Amino acid sequence: MPKMKTNSGAKKRFTLTGTGKIKRKHAYHSHILTKKSKKRKKNLVKFTTVHKSDEKQIKELLVMR
Repeated sequence: MPKMKTNSGAKKRFTLTGTGKIKRKHAYHSHILTKKSKKRKKNLVKFTTVHKSDEKQIKELLVMR
């Protein structure tokens, strides 16, 4: 039986916090930044948590099954 592997894409995009929540980065901060305001760009830098409805699916990708 082959090894069970963590999903590489999810591993690069999400991190687990100590309390079990999942952190993610905001989208829309990679290019076409000239038309976005300083305030908007500053807020896109910050991490946020994944929505509760998506947590189960992402945890399955992160944890080896």
